Amino acid sequence: MSAAHPRGEPAGPAPAGGPDPRRAIRLPILATAAAALLAGLWAGLWRLGLDLPRGSSLAALHGPLLICGLFGTLVGLERAVALGRAWTFAAPWLSAAGTVALLAGAPQAAGGFAYAAAALVLTAASLLAVGLQPAAFTATLAAGAAAWLAGCLLWARGAAVPDLAGWWLAFLVLTIAGERLELSRLLPRRRGSLPAYLLAVALVAAGALRGLAGPGAALLGAGLLGLTAWLARHDVAGRGIRGRGQVRFMAACMLAGYAWLGTAGLVLVALPPGEAAFGYDMALHAVLIGFVLSMVFGHALVILPAVARVRLRFSPLLYGPLALLHGAVALRLGADLAGWEPGRRGSGLASAAALLAFALALAVAAGQARDGAAAQDAAAP
Repeated sequence: MSAAHPRGEPAGPAPAGGPDPRRAIRLPILATAAAALLAGLWAGLWRLGLDLPRGSSLAALHGPLLICGLFGTLVGLERAVALGRAWTFAAPWLSAAGTVALLAGAPQAAGGFAYAAAALVLTAASLLAVGLQPAAFTATLAAGAAAWLAGCLLWARGAAVPDLAGWWLAFLVLTIAGERLELSRLLPRRRGSLPAYLLAVALVAAGALRGLAGPGAALLGAGLLGLTAWLARHDVAGRGIRGRGQVRFMAACMLAGYAWLGTAGLVLVALPPGEAAFGYDMALHAVLIGFVLSMVFGHALVILPAVARVRLRFSPLLYGPLALLHGAVALRLGADLAGWEPGRRGSGLASAAALLAFALALAVAAGQARDGAAAQDAAAP
């Protein structure tokens, strides 16, 4: 869903006069999401062979922290801001509580059921959006939230992450696909575009239901390939790449992410988990880092002002972290194919460096926005 719903609060820069109470409420949620990101990266680097303190205790939480603690929290917060209903903010607060519980050493079930409760609220909020605006894109967002709920319930009951990863991948892929379908309405509708989109979504859902360990891998892979083809043909990023500044940067993030989404689809079809040594690792990192994080990079300049009430200004410096991120994904998949452990470790470090560099670039963008606003205020009569 876009950053502002017609019935919700407007997205925009932080108000100039005095502190914004809504920002104070959201900052703890964003801080918890950042903690989930750091802890998830820490666990991932330990799993790649780096000797890090507490790495072993966090290793099993690598995926849940990143998918639920980071992405689930951010999606829940964005959806709550878009709808503007007080009860919808329970979703990010519950997922933040699950993250705090897991980092404090609580049992898996405690964090898992907190994440499941967050997913339940997000699903209810998404169904509310369907009622307010019945459309294929709102239905897709609701299906994505329901997929998150299914995965969280399985994990809370003790299922291993590889056994439920299809649900969590469907959550992220369908959430982004629904948002892109919404934006595609700005372009003339081409014949057959909606049936093709719905078929791809159905394949993703069927793959999640069947599981990555069996025939679900091929179904999910076919769905990812179908969505990639649809996005390449119908998404607004194809036009945005011919623009300038922030518009072009966002389009570059989208198109690069779509390439990795298609790569993940090919991997799931040709090198399914259980048959190829690193098929599971390749598919997950192509989706989660190459596709999802690229979307996060592209939307940060729009979403952060809406949910955190901070001013940001586009800077060409953002292209550096973006290139490093995609280089890290390429290294990860190449090292997986070659069975090259130093390359896999290097890809983890490069991914972490890309995220750190992106955070620093955003800090520069925020500083430039503040300077620009101060200059305008000084020039005002």
